[in-house]
Amino acid sequence: MAMLTINDLDVYYGVIQAIKGVSFTVNEGEVIALIGANGAGKTTILHTITGLVTPKHGSIDFEGHNLLKTPAHKIVSLGMAHVPEGRRIFAELTVFENLMMGAYSRKDNAEISKTLTEVYQRFPRLAERKKQIAGTLSGGEQQMLAMGRALMSKPKIMLLDEPSMGLSPLFVSEIFHIIQEISKNGTTVLLVEQNAKKALSIANRAYVLETGKIVLSGDANEMMNNDSVKKAYLGE
Repeated sequence: MAMLTINDLDVYYGVIQAIKGVSFTVNEGEVIALIGANGAGKTTILHTITGLVTPKHGSIDFEGHNLLKTPAHKIVSLGMAHVPEGRRIFAELTVFENLMMGAYSRKDNAEISKTLTEVYQRFPRLAERKKQIAGTLSGGEQQMLAMGRALMSKPKIMLLDEPSMGLSPLFVSEIFHIIQEISKNGTTVLLVEQNAKKALSIANRAYVLETGKIVLSGDANEMMNNDSVKKAYLGE
């Protein structure tokens, strides 16, 4: 069952067309990877889905809601959370305050503290550092905080933009393990990632983006063994 349907999306920055007729679906319960080189348009697609960029043409449907007619701040309450590239945590606030910012669209206090407990269980390091100023955390911890903050909104789908960027190999493995856990617990994941090997290893399906166009799509395992993907993205 398609949860998110992107159809014939065209996005321009001024006269430059960044996204060219992109269509794809994300089904409930899947992990979908969007892979491609830097500047291929992956982040632009996520920004368009979450209402930060307005497309010139196309449609985006999320569980029957037309996202192009939904204000960006309302998209969160529909059940979509976006973990942006570069993490974008509130550096001056504590870990706890950052997490509570993720729950701003919710009113159910008892349920919010239940979610907070779940986030602390999934990210024990955040529990240890809940009173710490977020800007003093390491890169990997900040990534965990950004993901924990997104989970506080109880999302049905999580959009992750380059979660492994700038992290040590140890943290990269940990972050990908957490993404798998989030998926197993029933949250659908749309993952934008330059580390194609890692992304394909946890995804169900994948789409390859080149200069704003989808040039290849299919089962993630098959992509791992596709010669052109290996050559271009897996460094083989």
